[in-house]
Amino acid sequence: QLQASGGGLVQAGGSLRLSCAASGRTFNNYDMGWFRQAPGKEREFVASISWSDTITYYADSVKGRFAVSRDNAKNTVDLQMNSLKPEDTAVYYCVVATYVLRTSVGRPAYWGQGTLVTVSS
Repeated sequence: QLQASGGGLVQAGGSLRLSCAASGRTFNNYDMGWFRQAPGKEREFVASISWSDTITYYADSVKGRFAVSRDNAKNTVDLQMNSLKPEDTAVYYCVVATYVLRTSVGRPAYWGQGTLVTVSS
């Protein structure tokens, strides 16, 4: 199971740090990542990090502002979000899967319940 936390309300230009903790098993050989879904829009890729903690991918819209990291010892994946914009407002979901890429997610995939981030202008 995945439990996401850290969402909330922040003004534009501010920062938030999301965290996702996995329980029930270890995911050292799985990629981890984050997706988001804004109201009325489809879920979209945000960032991912490889199982080896050596490769990261970012959506163009967050590149340079967001940073994904993982701690295999704690079974967690974090998303540091800086310079937030109103268009970053969405429910953010963490995912653990055999691979997490911009356009596809491997199977099996485990999804968190989502945490709401609201950025006010």
